[in-house]
Amino acid sequence: MPDAQHLLLFVLAGLLLNLTPGPDVLYIVSHAIRQGARAGVVAALGVSAGCFVHIAAAAVGVSALLATSAAAFAVLKWAGAGYLLYVGMKLLAGKSAPKRWGFAGAPPPAYGLGSAPPPAYEEAPSQLWSVFRGGFLTNALNPKVAIFFLAFVPQFIAPQAQHKALAFLALGIVFNLNTVVMNSGWALAAAWIARTDAAQRSLHWLDRVAGLMFMGFGLKLALAENPTH
Repeated sequence: MPDAQHLLLFVLAGLLLNLTPGPDVLYIVSHAIRQGARAGVVAALGVSAGCFVHIAAAAVGVSALLATSAAAFAVLKWAGAGYLLYVGMKLLAGKSAPKRWGFAGAPPPAYGLGSAPPPAYEEAPSQLWSVFRGGFLTNALNPKVAIFFLAFVPQFIAPQAQHKALAFLALGIVFNLNTVVMNSGWALAAAWIARTDAAQRSLHWLDRVAGLMFMGFGLKLALAENPTH
């Protein structure tokens, strides 16, 4: 691990980098606006879970393979681009639905004793899992994240460190914890803004804008070259 001064610089750099909007932030914000703070935070946790894949891969050298192998980079790149395009088209083709209880924090509709719970309540766990899975795939299928960790984290590992892989994992975990905090902040802020009447009336257009942005990120990723070449 770096000393206290370098660790502080690492944390500050990570916070600044997490403020930069990208497909991960767009995924979190879009779900927070449409489905409430809980869905946004779950999306943030899914993104962070995908981040752990890149951290572990970089620590064991898989990211080095992506950096040097054009074929490996291309496979992951096209998979990630295809998924982002799919999410974008799904938003463009779908209909904006009102918020459901379990996501937005609104009280459930009343139902009699012994009767079945309302459908929105029953569907909430499976929908949250779908949100988590989508956030995971949005991050895990982006090879540029793997290259980023391979380029960014080693700058804060001392050349004389005896266990560089463990130091990489430790710094990666610190970075990811920062990511959880920042992305949850994006989710809570977006959910708060979505409570306004103007935002509720604009959900249809917000879905369309988010869909176009996802497709733009997908096309950008599809056209991206390996940064190390």
